[in-house]
Amino acid sequence: MDFDLRPSRRSGGQPNDRATDRSPRGARPGVGAGAGTSAGTTGCEGGGEGLLSVVGMPIGNLEDASPRVVRTLAEADLLLCEDTRVTSKLLAHFGIRVPLQRADQNVLAQRVEGILTRVEGGERVAFVSDAGMPGVSDPGQQLVDAALDRGLRVEVIPGPSAVTCALVASGLPMEHFFFEGFLPRREGAMAARLEALAQVPGALVVYESPHRVASTLAVVARVLPTRQVALVRELTKLHEEVVRGPAAQVAEEVADREGLRGECVVVIGAPSEDELLERAHAAGSGSATLEDAIAAALAADEPKSGLAKRLAKEFGRPRSEVYDLVLRTAEQ
Repeated sequence: MDFDLRPSRRSGGQPNDRATDRSPRGARPGVGAGAGTSAGTTGCEGGGEGLLSVVGMPIGNLEDASPRVVRTLAEADLLLCEDTRVTSKLLAHFGIRVPLQRADQNVLAQRVEGILTRVEGGERVAFVSDAGMPGVSDPGQQLVDAALDRGLRVEVIPGPSAVTCALVASGLPMEHFFFEGFLPRREGAMAARLEALAQVPGALVVYESPHRVASTLAVVARVLPTRQVALVRELTKLHEEVVRGPAAQVAEEVADREGLRGECVVVIGAPSEDELLERAHAAGSGSATLEDAIAAALAADEPKSGLAKRLAKEFGRPRSEVYDLVLRTAEQ
């Protein structure tokens, strides 16, 4: 999940929308003021074409839910959500009553077929996460993929994005950026992944929990010591905060703080031209040893047997010899 996502309903008056396709239906009983539909529009009740709406949800501030988002949720025949308790609170805030169905990463795969059948039958199904855009760092992608493969109509209702909000809030150059999502939890695997990302010629955007962000920033400072970094947390909320500066400085400041709260986004500044040239030279020099390659691959949790086979071919060494070295390195 992005930090923002939800299924959305059709709405009128949107650029390039066909009035007959995206016009809202009449409001359901129990929909509060502000969640109704505009006058003079026609609906798709009575066997109309079904629709899957993927709705971008607020990432902390409910005032960020647009009228189109509210209308889409109110008009849904079924609302798929990550956590029914979280979504119920949001619906209560807007005075909306629609059927809810849990569709998180643990159960979504088993429910895809049933969901698509309902859309094929003419129902409007809205899909949301607790916050952010379903499908971004989120299992919702498989539902959208399946619906499109089936030839069903899918629409995306825009909403707040933790990625773009954090990029702007960081103040770091962002002509190009790469969204990584969550890094591996193990320190060695995290360092290996950051090394792999180091040659991306743009800013890196990483999600992290408040409980692990200090250790993650410490690894970033070690692997990418020359980068500028920004920690952006509590986006759109009362205590929104940006901590920025050289990687080591930010890591040290965050390490000294206790009880850090709120979902965190780490923005790592783009590499300089000098850094890119240095890394390219190091990669082309062939200076990496077999031992270095084994250590990096083990840190990234590559299976030992496959690792030995790959490196034996790359370094022109007997597979048994490389496998023995892999085992010895793993035991260290």
